Amino acid sequence: MVRPTQLLHPQREPAAPRPAATVLLVRDTHAGIEVLMTRRSATASFAPGAYVFPGGTIDAADAQAHAFARRRPTQDDTRLTQSIAAIRESFEELGILIARHADGRGASADDIAAIDRHGPFVQQCAERGLMLAADEVFVFAHWITDRDLPRRFDVPFLIARMPEGQSPVADESEQFEPVWARPADALARHEAGSFFMVYPTIRTLERLAKFASVKDVLDACASEQPLWTSCPRAGMVSGVDTRFMEHEMQFGELALVSPDGQYAHHLDWRTDDAVQLLKNLTRITAPNPGVMTGPGTNSYLIGDPSSGYIAIDPGPLDPDHLERIWRTAGGDIRMIVCTHSHPDHSPGAKPLQAMCKNKPPILGLASLPTARAASEFVPDRPLADRERLVLEGGGQSHTLEVIHTPGHAANHLCLVMIEDGLLISGDHVLNGSTTVVDPPDGDMTDYLESLDKLTAACEMYGIEFILPAHGHVLGFAPQAIARLKSHRLQREAKVVAAMRAKPHAGPEEWVPLAYDDVPARMWPVAKRSLIAHVQRIEALGLAHG
Repeated sequence: MVRPTQLLHPQREPAAPRPAATVLLVRDTHAGIEVLMTRRSATASFAPGAYVFPGGTIDAADAQAHAFARRRPTQDDTRLTQSIAAIRESFEELGILIARHADGRGASADDIAAIDRHGPFVQQCAERGLMLAADEVFVFAHWITDRDLPRRFDVPFLIARMPEGQSPVADESEQFEPVWARPADALARHEAGSFFMVYPTIRTLERLAKFASVKDVLDACASEQPLWTSCPRAGMVSGVDTRFMEHEMQFGELALVSPDGQYAHHLDWRTDDAVQLLKNLTRITAPNPGVMTGPGTNSYLIGDPSSGYIAIDPGPLDPDHLERIWRTAGGDIRMIVCTHSHPDHSPGAKPLQAMCKNKPPILGLASLPTARAASEFVPDRPLADRERLVLEGGGQSHTLEVIHTPGHAANHLCLVMIEDGLLISGDHVLNGSTTVVDPPDGDMTDYLESLDKLTAACEMYGIEFILPAHGHVLGFAPQAIARLKSHRLQREAKVVAAMRAKPHAGPEEWVPLAYDDVPARMWPVAKRSLIAHVQRIEALGLAHG
């Protein structure tokens, strides 16, 4: 866990979220699924003027009404309470009643007309012999309001088929203008500026749009678990407030820099200036974006003015980039570490060293004869596996532990920031793409075994975040590594299938089969990793079953 002393923003406690529930009422049409939406009052305290699904806060009475609701055997008490709240809110706001008589008949127009929207809801239903049809309400998603907002809710987004024969009538107090909309149409109208929606509504509609029928979406919700749970985070992109979910590339960086949800971090890629991530962690991105380098190669400075700095991966031979590293460190660079010898990582080491009066040592592992000519590298001193590099000053220590992680390159290293539980991954783990494993210097078995070493390091040091050489900070570090290994093994299975389908062919013929989910323009690059897979497959004797 990152030390509080290294956080850029004072710690604070986000507002506690209040329990609420909302429901997507859906129906089938010849054009696909439609969902019922309404416009909130312009004076509402939350999302004024936005088009939303009916819903509201969960009352204590909702939890006391279980005896008046039908439930599925797998529907626990919490889900039942949420469903009751959603049924109540849909009636109070839109006059839609999800309830049935004892003989299975749905609520009629006479039932709806007889029930006062402002009276005791459950009691009135019971008096007319109606049971709330909570067993017909399923959980679709789970949203928790962003940490930066002063008013927050913990909201299951439930889903139910619109009862037959009923029509929505807005209460004209909280909700106005009930409208049926195809998810894609609502999203298009929002994009055009005529249908304002808040972030969770937008993302929910994006997912709903993927379903062809109400049955399909209800079947997907049969597990009683939301299709996703998210508490988004906010950052600035091109000066605009932009929200990100947990699976998106920017989320981890926002979680590191603004753990309590402070809306303060710019996510735009800067190659003209340094980006402060923590008090002891700065990223300087080289202006070398491309297919293989993403937005550019990330150089990192570890330390502070009192301890001096360790410069990691000074990058390509770019004088302006090296000047920015040197200037950001105030010239006080104590060590230069290269995670590996590839030409976008190590060539800047010697020129950066020459710029420093104290001539800091260049550390790393020498390239092997298997490395390409452009990747030749000899450090001033080789680093040993599990060696520690320490900076001290101002009562703080900044310790890096070296982990030898061959695979992408034979001389590849990763580094653990011990005190703050951070992993500097070089090219072994990237954000937004998978690294190329290019024989002979790259080795797929080594790569997978190195992932296991990083998994063990995550457990040992409580690592939550990964600092890659390309892309934003990655969050959920152990899960990210596990997904990466799973992806590699799934790819390997496709390579095995391609080899068995065309046993007398070669990499050129196998790539289209094994990388059919990758654009053809990337196949020349993919072929390099495919060859690494083939070598591993042959060594394991998997090619022929």
